[in-house]
Amino acid sequence: MAVTDSPRAVRAGKRPEAVTAGRSQQSRAAASRIGVNAVLLVFSVAYLVPLVWMLLASVNSHATFELSVPSPTFDNFHRVLNYDTVYRPLLNGLLLCGGGTLLCVVCSVLAAYPLSRFRSRLRRPFLYTILFSTGLPITAVMIPVYSMFVRVELIDSMPGTTLFLAASALPFGIWLMKNFMDGVPIVLEEAARIDGANSMQVLWRIVLPLMWPGVIVVTIFTFIGMWGNFFVPFILLLSPEKLPASVNVFTFLSAHDQTQYGQLSAFSIIYSIPVVMLYLVLARRLGGGFALGGALKG
Repeated sequence: MAVTDSPRAVRAGKRPEAVTAGRSQQSRAAASRIGVNAVLLVFSVAYLVPLVWMLLASVNSHATFELSVPSPTFDNFHRVLNYDTVYRPLLNGLLLCGGGTLLCVVCSVLAAYPLSRFRSRLRRPFLYTILFSTGLPITAVMIPVYSMFVRVELIDSMPGTTLFLAASALPFGIWLMKNFMDGVPIVLEEAARIDGANSMQVLWRIVLPLMWPGVIVVTIFTFIGMWGNFFVPFILLLSPEKLPASVNVFTFLSAHDQTQYGQLSAFSIIYSIPVVMLYLVLARRLGGGFALGGALKG
């Protein structure tokens, strides 16, 4: 049986074998894309189902661990929206995480600037130490930290817990801030120094405005990490009135199958609002990337 070349293939000067191979390659690429999309869809559904369960359980007065469509009611929100359950733990969490994030970002900027701009024989070992510290699990240091806090009488102290949260997030903040700071051209600092600016003026007036999106990224990641931290405040804070919302969620759980799933879901939705609001407020500054356009001449 004769093989008839398509007019397009004849005009392009392609052989039938080349056309067939090209179509086969396109078919394999399409099948590969379909397979990848199917796998991603399965993972998306696996992550989406718990979120759907939480949303449905929050408006179900008789919620269980099973996924079901209830008759909507806001009784769970009315029960958890009180001073002891939501308002005070959220305020404690904002004080702890907000103060810790502020300390971490400021110290990260001050520590990342000399690491990014000055050369030293100790620079590389120090960076490797920071990199190692980012992978150190917090549970590995909590026993000596707890003993130290008891000795210096910082146990059950909000400022002491804030300082430790900031210190534990500092290695990651320094490493990330240093990488963002490397993207700022050093010629801008040289021009500012020629005009008589000192190091701090160069940092706060030249470098930081240009790397503001990087500062926002570090702020968001640091706050999210602290906001979801259960272990540190649970160990270092003893008084119930000082516990943040990340620890207060433990009150909805029970070892005797008496877990209030509806109230737990309602509390979880309220608990996630500060993080979502922080991201929505700060994410607008990330759209333009680094503001380096027009900064260099010639």
